[in-house]
Amino acid sequence: MALAIVAASITACGGDDDNAPSSSFTVNPDDFKGTIADGEVTLNSNTVYHLTGRLLIADGASLTIPAGTVIEGVGGTAAYIAVAQGGKIFVNGTQSNPVVMTSGLATPAAGNWGGLVICGKAPINRVTGGQSTASAEVSELTYGGTVANDNSGSIRYLRIEFAGAAYNSEKEFNGLSLFGVGSGTVIEFVQAIHGADDGFEFFGGTVNTKGLIAFGNEDDQFDWTEGWNGTNTDWYGKISFGKGNRGIEADNYEFGFANTPVSNPTITNLTLVGAGSTADAASYAENDAIKLRRGTRAIFSNVVLSGWKTGFAIEHDETIAAIGTTLKATNVSVAADVTDLVKGKKTDGTSADASAAVTQGASQGAGNGAATPTWANGWSTGM
Repeated sequence: MALAIVAASITACGGDDDNAPSSSFTVNPDDFKGTIADGEVTLNSNTVYHLTGRLLIADGASLTIPAGTVIEGVGGTAAYIAVAQGGKIFVNGTQSNPVVMTSGLATPAAGNWGGLVICGKAPINRVTGGQSTASAEVSELTYGGTVANDNSGSIRYLRIEFAGAAYNSEKEFNGLSLFGVGSGTVIEFVQAIHGADDGFEFFGGTVNTKGLIAFGNEDDQFDWTEGWNGTNTDWYGKISFGKGNRGIEADNYEFGFANTPVSNPTITNLTLVGAGSTADAASYAENDAIKLRRGTRAIFSNVVLSGWKTGFAIEHDETIAAIGTTLKATNVSVAADVTDLVKGKKTDGTSADASAAVTQGASQGAGNGAATPTWANGWSTGM
């Protein structure tokens, strides 16, 4: 399936607003990298930016990306955009003119560049109680803290393509990685497509989202851990390009199933489309639409699942204990090709009855059943 890569372009500092506050950072569109250490940098939508290394937005600095801007990454793990604690990014795409972050190679492929990383000051649970900070697995920036409403900027109408470069099997970029990002940050209408790892991953924090599309990413389409709590609506995830794992992989925390704050997002209007008849291919480790484990909670409503062996796979005693209260899914519509609606497994590996977690009912999921939702028109691609 070919991607309709927009041939728009971008420029940099001062671009569309000659009166924008200055920064000591000098933008070179042909070698776009470095640290924005102060002030505000605004790109120009008429210039293509070639991301050749790390672009860091430091504490107190900001980067504004106008509608139609294209940033092309090359260099694998060396090329990525990172927002440090206290920094801000403003992606101002529109439905008819999104911002595009993509590969700069003539023949683009998953993992050609890193991705977009945002580090905030909202709580994480690597140390119980949400007081801890940590170093992000990619970018090595500090994240976490006690500022639940921390603001890292706003992102609207953005496509992230061919990201997910890997250092090794345990350390990989995602399309959009959100580390301790706070609820003051706006994330709306973002597509992560054809990435080499997850489309979206939440590492703690309290950020809310709307209109996320994860399409054809080679691991999970959505992933959360470390105590993420957020309110979300309109998620659409689909496996494609012959690779992929789960629709959602969800943990509280790998090394502390009961650590607080406990992961407990709400997701309303969700569609996940799996691999269907190709699910037994060697490239699929599991075929769960939603894997809930390691103590996570979650509230789902208006869900459509199609093309999976298992709808909800619920594991570990701490997770199972929340069924029916802080772990439940209502108005779930399941296609005939979903063999098992719910499977439960205790920490000791024995089976558990998890059927009370899911209530079936009529639903259109993200808005159009298993098909692409209408709100994706005009700015997303490949579907």
